[in-house]
Formats: sequence, structure tokens, C-alpha cells
Amino acid sequence: MIAAAYLAAEGFEAELAEELRRAGRRVSAWHGRLALSPDPATRSAWALDVWTDPREIAAPSVKAAADALRAMQRNWSAYTASHHRRAALITERLPPVKARPLAFPEAAPSSHLGAWTLLAPDRLLASPTKTSPFVNGEVAFVEDKEGPPSRAYLKLWEALTRLGRHPGPGERCLDLGASPGGWTWALARLGARVEAVDKAPLDPRVAAMPGVTVRQESAFGLDPAKEPPVEWLFSDVICYPARLLALVRRWIAAGAARNIVCTVKFQGATDHEVAAEFAGIEGAVLFHGAHNKHELMFARLAER
Repeated sequence: MIAAAYLAAEGFEAELAEELRRAGRRVSAWHGRLALSPDPATRSAWALDVWTDPREIAAPSVKAAADALRAMQRNWSAYTASHHRRAALITERLPPVKARPLAFPEAAPSSHLGAWTLLAPDRLLASPTKTSPFVNGEVAFVEDKEGPPSRAYLKLWEALTRLGRHPGPGERCLDLGASPGGWTWALARLGARVEAVDKAPLDPRVAAMPGVTVRQESAFGLDPAKEPPVEWLFSDVICYPARLLALVRRWIAAGAARNIVCTVKFQGATDHEVAAEFAGIEGAVLFHGAHNKHELMFARLAER
């Protein structure tokens, strides 16, 4: 029996497997990047998507497979790890799901979406419910090829889209480890007031944007107890996770930031212990986005 399925980003199957092991969840088999478990679904930072109600269904023909899916609900997304031609034929018989790129800050899709895959030519695994509103948990954006100085803005866009919140015009933001300025660019585009903190210089075009102030100093040298409170604290600082954890705890203890969004970057082996400490912070959200590399996004948002 398959009680839950977890979809890893390409290359991060090992991180997902270890996280599930630590959570007491067994993996009975892998289907491509999809970890199949006989245990009930649990929250997973390293899964792009979690299938929360998977069902094995006999599918003796393409028509039978499509009919079975349509009988459950309208909208489905396919994860294809094998039997590609047969999966394509089934997809053709289902209502189309348009996974078009979002124009940030456009909201995530709100329509109900299930997921399915072919375990064998005559056997479907279908889950009417899953945790991500995106096909295979992957969000794409209408990219800006000219404005930002790096592609780091995409993971911030993804994080804010997944959280369903972003800074508004005039809100004060601190961007720690800002250089060369990808996140500062994205925040300034929203009309926020951004203080970009980094010892390294900011891209001149970003530094000249309205609402941007540059502080050429260390993110770790700031004393949150002495800083004016901010609506948003952002960090894409390159440092060991334990050091970032200490920084985040200082800002929380000082009550100096209503909302916190940080990248937890792993140097070498994944530090699952520190990841668990981030996840254990009250109100924490921890996830690996489609635009993340060997890192997790940590967020702690104030209640509205």
C-alpha cells in the first residue's frame, strides 16, 4: 500500500530520503524522483510536492486510465518517470492544465489540482490532493533578462509566491548579504524601502533605484536591539547554517523584524540537525524551492 508520495527536485533525492528517515517515514520504493511511502503523509522541506492521498488504480487501456482520473475530478498534472508515450496519450484525453509562467507578484493558482503517474503500463498512481498548486511543485516566472544583476531574484519570487505574502509599497526591508543586488532589485520593484547590507558593493544600477539605501557593512555586525524595527528581514548571506540560525534567533528575540525570509545554505554535507532547528522555530516555514540549489528557504511571518 502507498499512503504518501514525495517528489524531490532533481539531484536532491538523498536529502529527501534522509529527512523522511528522520521523520520516521519509510520509503518502500522510488519511482524516478518520487519517493513512495506506506506511512501517512508528513510535512517535508525537501519535497517540491507531497501527494497526500495516493491511490493505485488499474489502467488496462489509455481510455480506462483517463476515464478513471476524470471520474475523480477535473484537473490533473502528470509526473512522468517512465512509459512516456502512454502517459502522453492519457494526458491528451484529460482537460488541459496550463502551467503558464507567472508574472510576479501574480498570485499562485487557486484551482484544485491532483497528480498522477504510471507505475506500470496498466497501473496508475493518482492523488486527488497534493500540497503544491503547481505542476510537479515547480513554479516558472516571466523572467526579467535585463534588470536584475543575478538570477537569485527567482528564488525570492518563488518564496514570496509560495508564502502568499510580499512587501508592500513603503514597507521597510533589510536585505542582508545583498551584493550584487538581486533581492534588493526585486524588493525595490515592489515599491519597498530597502536597506541593502553587505561589505561588497551593490550593482550600481540597483543602488540607484528609488527607495534603495546601501550600507557597506557586515550583516553579522548589526545589533537588532539597536536597529529601528523593520517590516521585513531578508537574508541570502553565504554562511554556515548554524551561524545563520544564531542571527535569526537574535532578530526574533529582539522583536526587530515582523517578517523574516532567509536562505539556509549548506556547505558540503546537508546539516539536517540545524535544518530541524530552523523548522522548530515557532511559526516557521521551511522548504526547498524549484529555484533553490543546495539550500532551503526559511520564513517566519507575522499574523495579519
